[in-house]
Amino acid sequence: MNPLNPIRDQIDQVDQALIELFSKRLALVAEVGKIKQQYGLPIYAPEREAEMIAARRQEAEKQGVPADLIEDVLRRVMRESYASENKHGFKTVNLAIQKIVVVGGRGKLGGLFARYFTQSGYSVELLGSQDWHNASEILANADLVVVCVPIDKTLETIERLQPYLTEQMILADLTSVKAQPLAKMLEIHQGAVVGLHPMFGPDIASMAKQVVACCHGRFAERYQWLLDQIKIWGAKLEPIDAKEHDHAMTYIQALRHFSTFAYGLHLSQQPVKLSQLLALSSPIYRLELAMIGRLFAQDGALYADIIADKPENLTVIESLQQTFQQSMAFFQQGDK
Repeated sequence: MNPLNPIRDQIDQVDQALIELFSKRLALVAEVGKIKQQYGLPIYAPEREAEMIAARRQEAEKQGVPADLIEDVLRRVMRESYASENKHGFKTVNLAIQKIVVVGGRGKLGGLFARYFTQSGYSVELLGSQDWHNASEILANADLVVVCVPIDKTLETIERLQPYLTEQMILADLTSVKAQPLAKMLEIHQGAVVGLHPMFGPDIASMAKQVVACCHGRFAERYQWLLDQIKIWGAKLEPIDAKEHDHAMTYIQALRHFSTFAYGLHLSQQPVKLSQLLALSSPIYRLELAMIGRLFAQDGALYADIIADKPENLTVIESLQQTFQQSMAFFQQGDK
């Protein structure tokens, strides 16, 4: 007999009890999701989450359980809970909206937003690159037109929409650059205009805690319902001027993506075994390698467009190259 077996049996029993408790908690979360859908409450309630985490940390410490452990477990459970709440759909903020058209809705990000609109009770139609022969019918009587196409196709797509737009329509875009698309929308459309940038990819399990940059255009009161709907999905809206947004994206996206690309390219040319690097790495370094893998596993054209979108991006990247040279000199000179 292994002397650990009796204790291991008890641990197995406790683990089984934990699974049963998690099952009960998820069942309660399902009820919460139904109530939120019914009353139009946001998926993510930051005050409630903060209060609950603080209370559970205190309770854990009283019982000699590491507070960080409880917080880690709860945050993981809450992520699952947010994803579970999505299954019940969302309250329709504006019942007067008859039709939403997502241009590029067959793409991954456009498809994500089309799905969320549908789950919120709206009638959604898609306008893809092969559908322009039928654009007049698809766009007829639309209340909201959302443009979600590759960066290099955004301006021409917005221009292409002009003959089909009416003054009562809301025109929005989901491009990761904002100044030019927003200016183009304001130029070709006399109705309400708003520029949005989801700061996440299409592979999210939930919009809870995700950030959507919002660049106001014209007639904000007409599209306020859209912003409220996005909040109900759980996202946080971050208002910002379009030019300031693009300047910030130079550092948040272009510089970061270029660094990841260059790091991955360099690794691919080195005499290393990635499996060995992963086996020997700390969690943080494995995360860095995972970020490289994520970039190279996705659409190269998308990252190329983001990195080379405007001259400012390449200028800042060139300054990074100069900083590398300056940093190298420190070590060559032994300057600790």
